[in-house]
Amino acid sequence: MSTAVQTDLDVVVIGAGFAGLAMLHRVRESGFEARVYEAGDGVGGTWYWNRYPGARTDSECYYYCLSFSKELVEEWSWSERYPGQPEMLRYLDFVADKFDLRKDIRFGTRVTSATFDESSNTWEVATDTGELVRSRYVITGLGLLTAPHIPDFPGLSSFAGDTYLTCRWPAEGVDLAGKRVGIIGTGATGVQAIPIIAEQAAQLTVFQRTPNYVVPAQNRPMEPDEIADLKARHYEILAKARNHSFAMPFDPGHGPTAEFSAEERQRIYEEGWASGGFRFLFETFDDIILDEAANESAAEFIRSKIRGIVHDPETAELLSPRGYPYAGKRPPAGHDYYEAYNRDTVSLVDISKAPIQEITPTGLRTADATYEFDVLILATGFDAVTGALTSIDIRGRDGLALKEKWADGPSTYLGLTVHDFPNLFTISGPGSPFANIPVCIEKNVEWIGNALDHARENEVEAVEATADAEADWGRQVQDVVSGTLLTQGAKVHSWFTGANIPGKKAVVNVWFGGANNYFAACDTVAERGYEGLTLTR
Repeated sequence: MSTAVQTDLDVVVIGAGFAGLAMLHRVRESGFEARVYEAGDGVGGTWYWNRYPGARTDSECYYYCLSFSKELVEEWSWSERYPGQPEMLRYLDFVADKFDLRKDIRFGTRVTSATFDESSNTWEVATDTGELVRSRYVITGLGLLTAPHIPDFPGLSSFAGDTYLTCRWPAEGVDLAGKRVGIIGTGATGVQAIPIIAEQAAQLTVFQRTPNYVVPAQNRPMEPDEIADLKARHYEILAKARNHSFAMPFDPGHGPTAEFSAEERQRIYEEGWASGGFRFLFETFDDIILDEAANESAAEFIRSKIRGIVHDPETAELLSPRGYPYAGKRPPAGHDYYEAYNRDTVSLVDISKAPIQEITPTGLRTADATYEFDVLILATGFDAVTGALTSIDIRGRDGLALKEKWADGPSTYLGLTVHDFPNLFTISGPGSPFANIPVCIEKNVEWIGNALDHARENEVEAVEATADAEADWGRQVQDVVSGTLLTQGAKVHSWFTGANIPGKKAVVNVWFGGANNYFAACDTVAERGYEGLTLTR
């Protein structure tokens, strides 16, 4: 065993959203001295930063929550099927207050660097406030969709009106009444924001590069009897979610699409549309993301709905996705999205055929027209999965920068650990599932907490993925998606592959082999004494 070194902390956690709060609670339960650093002035993570109009969950409330405490489940009641941002922030404030977590959180403090000291097997962590601490472990809880992506539009700084980034929306809100508004982007954020902005603005111009497959969420208030029933069955529901490929407590689909007549398929799709949200994808047919004909069947059903909702045929056609599979991009849930285009004050511009040339002082110019507005809103997405991690100067063995290691694509073991970066753990890191995030986070938190307990009990000073285990997991991440249609989203700049970021290596950066299979793999690694990890004493 190496010479003992004085540490300031056992654990540094970066981020105070779902992941950071759950992780802080878990390590404190084990008696570790921990501190969370959070750039924002409050808890919430995604739900602190994303205050744009219409922001809400795409997963239903009763499984988009934390389950580590029975009291949490029993004492909190949701008001809507899909909670909005204010309710989500109140919930995470409730979690922080319930377990007195704020006392161990440094708010308004951004971690700028983390450097591994091989002589002591500890990390030196620096912040933008000048704080420097030494910690045995660093755990990141930064989220998959955190680092904003702002395209390099020529002339962006010249715009004389107000410019807003959806994921950094002012907490006090924005008064859009009487304003001419332009919004760029129709991903999940744009789909939520556009209907609300359309209600407020005098004129809204939507600039769309790629139309999205939007299924209505079918949001509604939660009834008291329903809430009581869901609370009573919560852990049964959680077990079902953990056994689902996307960590949702859904039933299987009806089987392969081809086994049903056109009339039967139509009935099942209608039922899925009425159920809303992700249920349309997962509870209709089992081969939608596997078989091109099945996928096209679902895609055409959605296009038929668009044609039936949107009054103007030309606008309906522009909103109808073609040339890529349903779920090839992250499919958002809508709240009167298509209906918004029936307003006389809303217009749609196709920038796939006439790209944006420049932002001007009064609006923007495309290849074939000029548009003027008072407010510009950028709903342009994220440098997903890796962006938040590589924005911090994280250096492992021999000063290796994480950004340099991942230059040709991210590599991890289980999305949790990285070779050459001992005692670094990444909650929902690259190579972890793209699925219902809170369920995935809690499984990650349990695994990391147990690994830290194991290390302490066995006098382990450094925990590190082996090069072979990391390489094998990387191959599995790429291989499991090959039998699906999901990577075809690269054709349309999907963040699943990083293709939405110019110059970023386009590789699959999340696990599509089933969240349930991922959980089982993590459990097996732990049961086998943390197989694939080097445990240095």
